[in-house]
Amino acid sequence: MGTHGGSGESTFATLLSGSLESHHTWPQSASPPPGGIPVVLTARTSFHGLDSSRSALTQWASGAVPGVELLGLALVSDAPGKLPKPLKDFAHLVEGGAPRTWRVPWIEQWRTDPPTAPDQRGMPTELRKLIKSVQALILKR
Repeated sequence: MGTHGGSGESTFATLLSGSLESHHTWPQSASPPPGGIPVVLTARTSFHGLDSSRSALTQWASGAVPGVELLGLALVSDAPGKLPKPLKDFAHLVEGGAPRTWRVPWIEQWRTDPPTAPDQRGMPTELRKLIKSVQALILKR
């Protein structure tokens, strides 16, 4: 679930076979599967992205989204290079509200050639680890 527009929600839905976009809303089901509907939140590391993920994590922690199993938060770099200290500190604070967090580095190629299939060749290690981790978490269910 993307916590805001441009968070990478559709990209991750493409990369994680069997997953679907939730169009920035918590998924709902009259009869969720045992353990709940598995969800990975996505957000950019901009102030807006971090703030929207903080809000989503607060909703989840308060119990306002029943039937959801939050697997974690994928923070997607909003620009090349290191995060400025204020954003790094804010990201650290936000991460504390998620069961686990994955960091996805800036991928320059995606600016012009977004991924169209779950092909992991040439992907950054962090992204391959995220995909494997989410797949393993879903299989454990």
